[in-house]
Amino acid sequence: MAASFASKCSRVGHSLFGGLGNSLSGLVTTSQEIICSKFLSQQQQQRSFIQMRTVLKVVDNSGAKKVMCIQPLKGRKGARLGDTIIASVKEAHPNGKVKKGKVVYGVVVRAAMQRGRCDGSEVKFDDNAVVLVDKQGQPIGTRVFGPVPHELRMKKHVKILTLAGHIA
Repeated sequence: MAASFASKCSRVGHSLFGGLGNSLSGLVTTSQEIICSKFLSQQQQQRSFIQMRTVLKVVDNSGAKKVMCIQPLKGRKGARLGDTIIASVKEAHPNGKVKKGKVVYGVVVRAAMQRGRCDGSEVKFDDNAVVLVDKQGQPIGTRVFGPVPHELRMKKHVKILTLAGHIA
Protein backbone atom coordinates (compact mmCIF):
# COMPACT_ATOMS: atom_id res chain seq x y z
CA MET A 1 0.00 0.00 0.00
CA ALA A 2 2.90 2.33 0.74
CA ALA A 3 4.24 1.83 -2.78
CA SER A 4 0.90 2.63 -4.38
CA PHE A 5 0.56 5.68 -2.12
CA ALA A 6 4.01 6.95 -3.16
CA SER A 7 3.26 6.37 -6.84
CA LYS A 8 -0.06 8.22 -6.58
CA CYS A 9 1.60 11.17 -4.87
CA SER A 10 4.43 11.34 -7.38
CA ARG A 11 2.03 11.12 -10.32
CA VAL A 12 -0.23 13.84 -8.90
CA GLY A 13 2.67 16.18 -8.22
CA HIS A 14 4.32 15.42 -11.57
CA SER A 15 1.20 16.04 -13.61
CA LEU A 16 0.53 19.36 -11.92
CA PHE A 17 4.04 20.78 -12.09
CA GLY A 18 5.76 18.67 -14.76
CA GLY A 19 6.13 21.54 -17.23
CA LEU A 20 7.93 23.89 -14.85
CA GLY A 21 11.65 24.54 -15.11
CA ASN A 22 14.37 23.28 -12.80
CA SER A 23 14.49 26.62 -10.99
CA LEU A 24 11.18 25.79 -9.28
CA SER A 25 12.18 22.29 -8.10
CA GLY A 26 11.83 23.34 -4.43
CA LEU A 27 8.28 24.49 -5.14
CA VAL A 28 7.48 21.21 -6.85
CA THR A 29 8.80 19.18 -3.91
CA THR A 30 6.84 21.28 -1.43
CA SER A 31 3.68 20.98 -3.52
CA GLN A 32 4.10 17.21 -3.74
CA GLU A 33 4.45 17.00 0.03
CA ILE A 34 1.29 19.06 0.52
CA ILE A 35 -0.70 16.95 -1.94
CA CYS A 36 0.59 13.72 -0.37
CA SER A 37 -0.23 14.90 3.17
CA LYS A 38 -3.77 15.87 2.10
CA PHE A 39 -4.25 12.46 0.47
CA LEU A 40 -2.96 10.68 3.58
CA SER A 41 -5.11 12.72 5.96
CA GLN A 42 -8.22 11.94 3.89
CA GLN A 43 -7.48 8.22 4.15
CA GLN A 44 -6.87 8.42 7.91
CA GLN A 45 -10.11 10.31 8.51
CA GLN A 46 -12.42 7.59 7.24
CA ARG A 47 -15.22 7.30 9.77
CA SER A 48 -16.07 3.99 11.35
CA PHE A 49 -18.22 2.50 14.07
CA ILE A 50 -17.54 2.80 17.78
CA GLN A 51 -15.84 -0.54 18.20
CA MET A 52 -13.65 -2.32 20.69
CA ARG A 53 -10.73 -0.18 22.03
CA THR A 54 -12.24 3.10 20.81
CA VAL A 55 -11.52 5.94 23.25
CA LEU A 56 -14.53 8.18 23.89
CA LYS A 57 -14.98 11.47 25.69
CA VAL A 58 -17.40 11.51 28.64
CA VAL A 59 -19.80 14.47 28.45
CA ASP A 60 -21.53 14.33 31.82
CA ASN A 61 -20.56 15.17 35.39
CA SER A 62 -20.19 11.59 36.60
CA GLY A 63 -16.47 12.05 37.28
CA ALA A 64 -14.97 10.24 34.30
CA LYS A 65 -13.10 12.10 31.55
CA LYS A 66 -12.28 9.37 29.01
CA VAL A 67 -13.45 5.81 28.58
CA MET A 68 -12.39 2.99 26.30
CA CYS A 69 -15.03 0.80 24.70
CA ILE A 70 -14.75 -2.83 25.79
CA GLN A 71 -17.77 -4.18 23.95
CA PRO A 72 -20.73 -2.74 22.05
CA LEU A 73 -23.93 -4.39 23.26
CA LYS A 74 -26.58 -6.07 21.09
CA GLY A 75 -23.99 -8.35 19.44
CA ARG A 76 -23.18 -5.98 16.59
CA LYS A 77 -19.87 -5.16 14.96
CA GLY A 78 -19.94 -1.65 16.39
CA ALA A 79 -22.07 0.97 18.09
CA ARG A 80 -23.68 4.07 16.58
CA LEU A 81 -25.71 6.97 17.96
CA GLY A 82 -27.95 5.89 20.82
CA ASP A 83 -26.41 2.43 21.26
CA THR A 84 -25.22 1.18 24.64
CA ILE A 85 -21.62 0.09 25.17
CA ILE A 86 -19.59 -1.41 28.00
CA ALA A 87 -16.51 0.71 28.72
CA SER A 88 -13.55 0.98 31.05
CA VAL A 89 -12.74 4.34 32.65
CA LYS A 90 -9.25 5.49 31.56
CA GLU A 91 -9.18 9.01 33.06
CA ALA A 92 -11.27 10.38 35.92
CA HIS A 93 -11.58 13.40 38.20
CA PRO A 94 -10.25 12.71 41.70
CA ASN A 95 -13.51 13.40 43.57
CA GLY A 96 -16.02 12.01 41.07
CA LYS A 97 -18.61 9.26 41.43
CA VAL A 98 -16.75 7.04 38.95
CA LYS A 99 -13.13 6.02 39.55
CA LYS A 100 -10.37 5.05 37.13
CA GLY A 101 -10.43 1.38 36.12
CA LYS A 102 -14.14 0.86 36.80
CA VAL A 103 -16.23 -0.95 34.17
CA VAL A 104 -19.32 1.09 33.29
CA TYR A 105 -22.17 1.22 30.79
CA GLY A 106 -22.53 4.18 28.44
CA VAL A 107 -24.81 5.54 25.73
CA VAL A 108 -23.18 6.97 22.60
CA VAL A 109 -24.47 10.53 22.22
CA ARG A 110 -22.01 11.81 19.60
CA ALA A 111 -20.32 9.81 16.87
CA ALA A 112 -17.96 10.89 14.12
CA MET A 113 -19.64 8.48 11.72
CA GLN A 114 -22.50 10.06 9.82
CA ARG A 115 -26.06 8.86 10.26
CA GLY A 116 -28.89 9.50 7.86
CA ARG A 117 -32.17 10.95 9.07
CA CYS A 118 -35.69 10.37 7.77
CA ASP A 119 -35.84 13.76 6.04
CA GLY A 120 -32.74 12.99 3.96
CA SER A 121 -30.26 15.03 6.01
CA GLU A 122 -27.29 13.52 7.80
CA VAL A 123 -25.93 14.17 11.28
CA LYS A 124 -22.22 13.86 12.04
CA PHE A 125 -20.17 15.17 14.97
CA ASP A 126 -16.50 16.06 15.36
CA ASP A 127 -15.82 13.65 18.21
CA ASN A 128 -17.03 10.44 19.81
CA ALA A 129 -18.78 11.06 23.12
CA VAL A 130 -20.69 9.00 25.66
CA VAL A 131 -22.94 9.53 28.69
CA LEU A 132 -22.43 7.02 31.50
CA VAL A 133 -25.52 5.11 32.64
CA ASP A 134 -26.31 2.34 35.12
CA LYS A 135 -27.61 -1.12 34.18
CA GLN A 136 -31.20 0.15 34.01
CA GLY A 137 -30.23 2.93 31.57
CA GLN A 138 -30.52 5.87 33.99
CA PRO A 139 -27.69 8.46 33.73
CA ILE A 140 -25.12 8.49 36.54
CA GLY A 141 -24.47 12.23 36.21
CA THR A 142 -26.93 15.08 36.61
CA ARG A 143 -25.79 17.24 33.69
CA VAL A 144 -24.97 16.56 30.03
CA PHE A 145 -22.62 18.92 28.19
CA GLY A 146 -22.71 19.74 24.48
CA PRO A 147 -25.21 18.85 21.77
CA VAL A 148 -27.16 15.60 21.85
CA PRO A 149 -29.06 14.26 18.79
CA HIS A 150 -32.81 13.80 18.97
CA GLU A 151 -32.39 10.21 17.69
CA LEU A 152 -31.97 9.21 21.35
CA ARG A 153 -35.74 9.65 21.76
CA MET A 154 -36.36 6.67 19.47
CA LYS A 155 -33.87 4.58 21.46
CA LYS A 156 -35.76 5.32 24.72
CA HIS A 157 -33.08 7.54 26.30
CA VAL A 158 -35.44 10.41 27.14
CA LYS A 159 -33.76 11.11 30.50
CA ILE A 160 -30.50 11.99 28.70
CA LEU A 161 -32.40 14.37 26.44
CA THR A 162 -33.95 16.15 29.44
CA LEU A 163 -30.51 16.65 31.02
CA ALA A 164 -28.95 17.95 27.79
CA GLY A 165 -28.55 21.66 27.22
CA HIS A 166 -28.78 21.52 23.43
CA ILE A 167 -30.59 18.98 21.23
CA ALA A 168 -29.29 18.73 17.67
